[in-house]
Amino acid sequence: MKITIVSGSARENNNTIRVALALKKMLEQAHEVQVIDFNHYDIPFLSQGGFKPTTLTKFQAHCVTALDESNLILFVSPEYNWSTTPELLNLLHCLGTAPFKNALQNKVFSFVGVSTGKGGKAPAIQLMQIVNKLIGFSQTESIVSAKIFEVHFVKEVLDENGNSLGNQLFDNGFKEYLNYTLDIAKRWLRA
Repeated sequence: MKITIVSGSARENNNTIRVALALKKMLEQAHEVQVIDFNHYDIPFLSQGGFKPTTLTKFQAHCVTALDESNLILFVSPEYNWSTTPELLNLLHCLGTAPFKNALQNKVFSFVGVSTGKGGKAPAIQLMQIVNKLIGFSQTESIVSAKIFEVHFVKEVLDENGNSLGNQLFDNGFKEYLNYTLDIAKRWLRA
């Protein structure tokens, strides 16, 4: 299965990339996995024209190609003031336009929320709603997985390279989330 993990924070040394790297480590043992790191984000806001298929930058082309070719897309978002990041919302808004509709076609989407404290649920739920709306509006055939994962106190459970720091509760929940998500993706792709 081809999987893309979108690390939705453009902040330097962000915690979201830790989670994205941890997901990649777990998944790449049996799947083709790539990470979109928003540290290289350069997509103009949709109100400024968004991005165009004929003038894609290296980062934009990587996003479009990775999303187009993936079967499963995992969005990892930090919680910013009880919401997701503007960069991630902008990417989704741009993907909702006709030239990029394929990024929404025949996919399974899943969501992970990240917090340095206790949190992460709000951005995951908001992203679920937005992606569901995009799927319906664009009349594509995709599915949003019902299970989200919240990473609380990220620096206490993962190091900067995405390695587990041995918190058994986190490790078990993380594996359970991935198993559920992969089961949903396999069922969807078999249909």
